[in-house]
Amino acid sequence: MAAWLERAARPDAIRRALTDDPPQPLRHPAKLLAHRLTELLPPAPPGIDDLAALAARPRVVVMPFQTCDDCDRAFRSPTPGHCRDCRETRAAYAQAAA
Repeated sequence: MAAWLERAARPDAIRRALTDDPPQPLRHPAKLLAHRLTELLPPAPPGIDDLAALAARPRVVVMPFQTCDDCDRAFRSPTPGHCRDCRETRAAYAQAAA
């Protein structure tokens, strides 16, 4: 039971794990409890090593939304400007003009 409490199991979760759906007829209650206490043990909470590994992961950078200066379409970019379609259209016009 101490292992369950060390793993931050709530009392109602322990009660449910030990008493829900017992076999009928219940012939060996002590064996049933011993089995459920070992087999249904919740996972251990993250330890210091797990937290250090999380801190060492590379951070994902999410670009902010910008609004296109021409068509007002939202797109992700580190700087304001034009969306992909408007950039392509402007590039096509620039090539045609040259």
